[in-house]
Formats: sequence, structure tokens, C-alpha cells
Amino acid sequence: MTAHTPPPPAPPIGLLVELTHRCPLGCLYCSNPVALERPGNELDGETWKKVFSEAAALGALHVHLSGGEPTARRDIVDLTRHASQSGLYTNLITSGIGVNETRAGELVDAGLDHAQLSFQGADKETNDRLGHYKGSWERKRAFAGYVTKAGLPLTINAVIHRSNIHQVAAIIDLAVELGARRLEVAHTQYYGWALANRAALMPSKAQVDESIAIVQAARARLKGELVIDLVVPDYYARFPKPCAGGWGRVAINVSPTGKALPCHAAESIPGLEFWNVRDHSLSDIWHSNPAFNAFRGTDWMPELCRSCDRREIDWGGCRCQALALTGDARNTDPACHKSPHHERIAAMAMAESESGDGVLRWRSYKTDKVEA
Repeated sequence: MTAHTPPPPAPPIGLLVELTHRCPLGCLYCSNPVALERPGNELDGETWKKVFSEAAALGALHVHLSGGEPTARRDIVDLTRHASQSGLYTNLITSGIGVNETRAGELVDAGLDHAQLSFQGADKETNDRLGHYKGSWERKRAFAGYVTKAGLPLTINAVIHRSNIHQVAAIIDLAVELGARRLEVAHTQYYGWALANRAALMPSKAQVDESIAIVQAARARLKGELVIDLVVPDYYARFPKPCAGGWGRVAINVSPTGKALPCHAAESIPGLEFWNVRDHSLSDIWHSNPAFNAFRGTDWMPELCRSCDRREIDWGGCRCQALALTGDARNTDPACHKSPHHERIAAMAMAESESGDGVLRWRSYKTDKVEA
């Protein structure tokens, strides 16, 4: 019998680069790992340029310049220029803090195509408190003005949790006021810092359902004016989301130190070796790194997933979440209603939404930074 050999993967569509873990904010839900990479270990500019050139040659269409706060890099304009000249659509994912009008203009002149700006709340007090940065509200609003004045498309991103879920309607109004073309209402995904703060962040099922209804009504009302994307919380979902569009299917993440990852949290899975862009080309990593092939396609799936008619829709869901909540990355994602663990995590979410622990662990290089 001839062994089954899976077809080679199609080229990745996008590249998400975490240029640095430095960030002025201290968000409780940050998707960066709790053990943040130190600035001295970051890739140099020439290596990042090599990565952008290789991504374009591999077939990628766009690059998300992220972090941390990507503009903390002194060479962010030069990096943006090289990515644009390589033929990549460039998207800056930013807090907006530390970018004055001059720097914003330099980024536009370098070829920046799009900006995604985070807000932590719909008013000054909530935004500054949840971002753990006094004065961020004014700076964010100013940055939004620089972007729209330059004629670039602006996306507003708001991560939703127990402390701001009552502001969903106001966040939609804020996006319209600022001239955004797109809004992401993204319920917290519990990895990294969010997992450490889950009990303090988890909203109730009723709050989630109300927020979804508000978004659906706004989509109808603002059709043609504002596109609203909605990311629902896994713990209250019926079906899992495809991990980054499916593990090793559409995107490559690169950490500040150069590790290439199928998703931003993949390093939490033990036993996988993630090749570094310092040592391997992006093409070699995409095609040959065993870590990218570990959960690619459907052959790895347990029978429950492999026999499901959604296997090439959900692609098994999130491997990091399966590990965190069941102890085994190969298990069915417990966000799926077919998982034997599904009812347990739903009950846990409801219990935490009602009680919580009141302890906040702010994102920081000092991982013991907590506040009651």
C-alpha cells in the first residue's frame, strides 16, 4: 500500500510580524506571551527586511506590522518602506501612542496602506484605565485624525470583556465619529495575558448575547458606511474558530526574536520546534518545518473531528486552547459543542462571570505586577 502524502501547502496569504514586545500599554488581555521578549533580543532591521522580501517571493500578499507597539522601533519607517517596495500591502497595528503627525506622515510617505488602531474603551476614563496609560485617549484620537487626513483606511479594534462590554454601542458610535471604515468588535480570546486574567475578564452569557444583538443591528443601520467584524468568545460558542485560518494554511507569525509560528500562541505547545528566520528561509519554514506540518490539514485530527462535515471549515479549531483546557493539543477544541469538555468550559465561564477573582495582572515585563 502506498503511504498517503499530503499535497504541498498553498502559499501563505499574509505575514504577521511582532516587531517588538515593547508597548506603552498594559492591557489585561494582551495576546503576547506572559514571558515577553527583551528588546536586546529583537531581530535587527536587515533581517526583518530579508523576511519581507522572502514573504513576497513566497506569495504572501500583505504584512501586518504589529507588536507590542511596532512604532517603538526606531526603524519602523524604513521597515515599512521596504515591505511596501517588496510588493506587500502594509497594515500598521498600533496603539497610536508615540506617533505624532510628523511620524505619521513619514509612514504614509514610506508606503503604509492601512492602519488599525486599538481603543480600550469608548470614553477617556475607561480607555485610559483599561489600557493602564493616562493620556492615551487624546493620543489615540489624534492618531486617527492623522490617518484619515492622509486618506488611508482606518480600522478601529476594540477587545471586549466584562469591564467594557456595556460600551459596545458607544464604541460603534466612536468608530463612526473617527471616520473609520472598519471596526473589529473582538471578544477576548483567552491566551497569554488574557488567560492569566480570565476570571477578571469573563462576561456573562447574557452580556455577550446583548452585545451580539447590538452589533447585528448596527451592521444593518451602517451598511455602506462602516464594516463591523465580530469575534465571539469561544467559551460561549457552538463551533470553534479555525486557528489563524487553519494551522499552517494561510499565515505566518514571526516573533520579535525571529521564531516563525503558525499562530501567535503556538509556543505554548510543548514538543514543537519552531525554526528561526535567522537560520532558515521563510520558504523552507513554510514547507518543511515539522511544527508547521504538525496540525496542518486533516490527517492529524482525532476521529471526532476527522469524521465531521466541518473539518475543512473549522480545521479542528484552536490547538493552543485544546492544550490549555484539556491538557492535550490534539484533542477536539472544547469550544466545539461535540467535545466532551464543552459543557465544562461553558459552566466555568458562567461561574467566573458571576464571581471573578478581582485580581488584575497588567501586561508588563514584571510578570508579578498585580492589582486588586
